Amino acid sequence: ESHVQPVYQPYLTTCQGHRLCSTYRTIYRVAYRHVYRQLSQPAASCCPGWSRANSHALSCNRALCWVPCQNGGSCTFPGRCACLPGWTGRACQTDVDECAGQNHGCHQLCINMAGSYRCACRDGFSLAADNKACQPLVPAPRPETFSQAGPPSEMKEEMKDLKSRVEALEQKLQLVLAPFHNLMPSVPEDVGADPISRLSHSLQQLDRIDSLSEQISFLEERLETCKCLEKA
Repeated sequence: ESHVQPVYQPYLTTCQGHRLCSTYRTIYRVAYRHVYRQLSQPAASCCPGWSRANSHALSCNRALCWVPCQNGGSCTFPGRCACLPGWTGRACQTDVDECAGQNHGCHQLCINMAGSYRCACRDGFSLAADNKACQPLVPAPRPETFSQAGPPSEMKEEMKDLKSRVEALEQKLQLVLAPFHNLMPSVPEDVGADPISRLSHSLQQLDRIDSLSEQISFLEERLETCKCLEKA
């Protein structure tokens, strides 16, 4: 700071008796000096909706949200939150339904989840590596049950044998179902002559015919498979 500094300057003057005398006179000049002084720091009050980040901060740069921000949101303006992707609302409390729009990128199905979504596929398809596209499922190759040489001829012989047995059972059934009062020489001896025994025997024959018919159908299917393999 500046201040006035007195300076004593000598000079000559005439004393009594006409003599020369030496004396001093005071003059003043401006001088400067360092001054250290404790100043009180004024603390301004913050506007509504704002506060200081800490007690040592001077600026009011922290926004206040009366409803706390949810789901990872942050308060960036008084009473308003900045939300993470997938959330919306003043407090980030509402989930965004990404499947409602057309920007999800799923090729077939879109499943909304809390804060996100995922893609899915219909039956017969599987999700590709990008987790959005769908690709058809490749059916697993059926194992070859038999070779091309030998077994088809064995199956043909087995089918002929089964067919002959079915025909024999059908003939036997026709005899059993004849009028009950007639004598049935072809009925086995262990079957009684009464109608109930004959009917029970006929039902047993029907079961045997059904079982043999199923075996024949299965062999025919296997034979058709062999034919397909030979053509391939």
